[in-house]
Amino acid sequence: MFKDLILRNRSYRRFNQNIVIDRTTLLELVEMARLSASARNRQPLKYIISCDTDKNSKIFDCLTWARDLNDWDGPVEGEKPSAYIIILGDKIISKVYDHDAGIAAQSIMLGAVDKGYGGCILASVNRKKLSSSMNIPDIYDIILVLALGSPAENVIIENIPADGDTRYWRDKDGVHHVPKRSLKDIVLE
Repeated sequence: MFKDLILRNRSYRRFNQNIVIDRTTLLELVEMARLSASARNRQPLKYIISCDTDKNSKIFDCLTWARDLNDWDGPVEGEKPSAYIIILGDKIISKVYDHDAGIAAQSIMLGAVDKGYGGCILASVNRKKLSSSMNIPDIYDIILVLALGSPAENVIIENIPADGDTRYWRDKDGVHHVPKRSLKDIVLE
């Protein structure tokens, strides 16, 4: 059922790095994004895919992981993603592509979950460094980086506490807790 796919689609930040996602799978995921909706059907998004260890390392070095987890600097060796998809906006085609990127990212993530993988959509990116290290031409804006792999952590959705704190956190066993607002709190009558 589709709701189950949504529930399994969490922001994973630790992976089984030795489980590789191949280029063919990455292309299949980008194909899902390609077929997704696009504002005015302009289709201004471009993608850089990586399942190469050296290229992955360059991308990883440009990312900031889980700012709410102040005592965690991100995945360590063995927990890093095995693949990435960088979503770019082509400034020649359109100046407006953030909505398209959100739709594309969600399509890719749902496709990854359907294939037994997981990931994290990262917007906290050192874009200047990434652009330089990947030789990305100036006509492209880096919008998002999708980190993909086989999840190596448990993520639990729970109700927001009485104090209204929405920050995610990890318990002593490393389980990642994500508070969500209730349906009655987000639907305005």
